[in-house]
Amino acid sequence: MVPSQSSGMLDGIYVLDLASVGPAARASRWLADYGASVTKIGPVPRDDGVQITPPAYAYSASRGMDRALFDLKSEMGRDAFLALANTADVVIESFRPGVADRLGIGYEDLCEDNPGLVYCSTSGYGQDGPRSGWAGHDLNYLAVAGYLHCSGRGPNGGPALPGATVADSAAGGLHAVASICAALVARGGSGRGAYLDVSIADGTLSLMSLYVDEYLATGTEPGPGHNLLTGRNAWYDVYEAADGGWLAVGAIEPRFFANLCSALGCERWLKHQNDDAAQDEMRADFARVFKTRSRDEWVADLGPADTCVSAVQTVPELVDDEQYCARGVFIEIDHPTEGLMGQVAPVLAGQAGADEMTISDQRVTNTAARLAGAGLTSDRIAELLDEGVIA
Repeated sequence: MVPSQSSGMLDGIYVLDLASVGPAARASRWLADYGASVTKIGPVPRDDGVQITPPAYAYSASRGMDRALFDLKSEMGRDAFLALANTADVVIESFRPGVADRLGIGYEDLCEDNPGLVYCSTSGYGQDGPRSGWAGHDLNYLAVAGYLHCSGRGPNGGPALPGATVADSAAGGLHAVASICAALVARGGSGRGAYLDVSIADGTLSLMSLYVDEYLATGTEPGPGHNLLTGRNAWYDVYEAADGGWLAVGAIEPRFFANLCSALGCERWLKHQNDDAAQDEMRADFARVFKTRSRDEWVADLGPADTCVSAVQTVPELVDDEQYCARGVFIEIDHPTEGLMGQVAPVLAGQAGADEMTISDQRVTNTAARLAGAGLTSDRIAELLDEGVIA
């Protein structure tokens, strides 16, 4: 059985995802949460080592998706996949540039019989250019796009490691989702699909455009502390409280800054918000005052007082956070082998609810059912299963 899927904005869109991890897997997760029907494509058991198997909880445990296995290196397996791809609206792949073409499952191979197909290739550096064949991970893309250089410094004086995979998620996964949705809208008018070259490094550059554009326009070189968002000002920083907890302060607007100074008893800085010469002493004053009370005491007073102060929460804290809980962003879903599993619910604006979604047993595949839906006969499917080119 194909898992049930809540209706959503992408209801009726069928997606094939050839990736097991990374930005492409994030993209198909979000597309499914928008209501698309997603089939995860993997290798047959004899080729299990070809793909990484993520932990059971990863990517929301593939909730609302099904699974089909093919030997894409065999002619029969490839042809079976091509038959399924003829029924798809979207194909997402994350092979090294050129690999999909060599396997005979590239865009040109698929769009000949499916001209409305939106084909999304996700890669680190894009399909061309001198680094297109390089391996990389989230940290590498944050490095080359200037993100790390503009971030704070760690104990050794070098850029601090980020606390989340910003490149894989925002610059890769959401980049792919936005591109796919735009291509689907365009297809509604033209009937033609599109080929999308989603480069994670390019996506990271787009996230850095505020700083890069500043440099190109003014010649000012961005870096740690170069402007209000990267540590230049005392009123946009983090401070330790008396109990060792930390507070984030982002009092950019003058009225928020004034409220903060008044609440901290630091009124002498009211007329010096943007005075560079005052920032070090202002920061020391703020740090001294924040150390007089616990984190949660400060948040209780300053949070609702238009000061732009919030707690730096741990993950265990945020899952009990009153704001998140009030918005219903956490759910429990029954995993076929792991039992009840907590997850982040579909939280992006307009996404379908997860209340009707199920998690497929990854030991069971839907290959035969999907191929039958693509028009293959039961005899042909039986032959493919006997040959071991599908599973």
